[in-house]
Amino acid sequence: MRNSGVPLKIIQPKTENEFKSYYQLRWDLLRAPWNQPEGSEIDDIEDQCFHLMAVDDDSKVIAVARLQFNSESEAQVRYMAVAEPYQRQGIGRRLIETMEKHATASACKKIVLDAREPAVGFYQRLGYCIDEKSYLLFEQIQHFRMSKAL
Repeated sequence: MRNSGVPLKIIQPKTENEFKSYYQLRWDLLRAPWNQPEGSEIDDIEDQCFHLMAVDDDSKVIAVARLQFNSESEAQVRYMAVAEPYQRQGIGRRLIETMEKHATASACKKIVLDAREPAVGFYQRLGYCIDEKSYLLFEQIQHFRMSKAL
């Protein structure tokens, strides 16, 4: 893990502007490269989920993640992305660790996620196991269902 010394904070978006920046990065990284329309980065349960973002000293959003609750005992990581210049600096690890703590505090016993194929190794290093090959997003991006007991 490289550490560039980029000062950052992991926070929950709270204001309208924070959410706007949060969703913008989600779209920029997870939808725009596949020519998906703006708005496709948002679903109908956003208000029921736990949102996190990493911001630099200028309050620029550099990473995002969401934790949703599938049941009383299971949470799911969704929409996780770190802007390319900030990858491999431990930011994703910090987001996951914060979500795992929140899930544990919420009495969850398990976290699941659908990892894009290039991210599988990252999640494996954090203790997640592949359960199965899952869906193919935009007919191009293979995902794998992964899980971790808490």
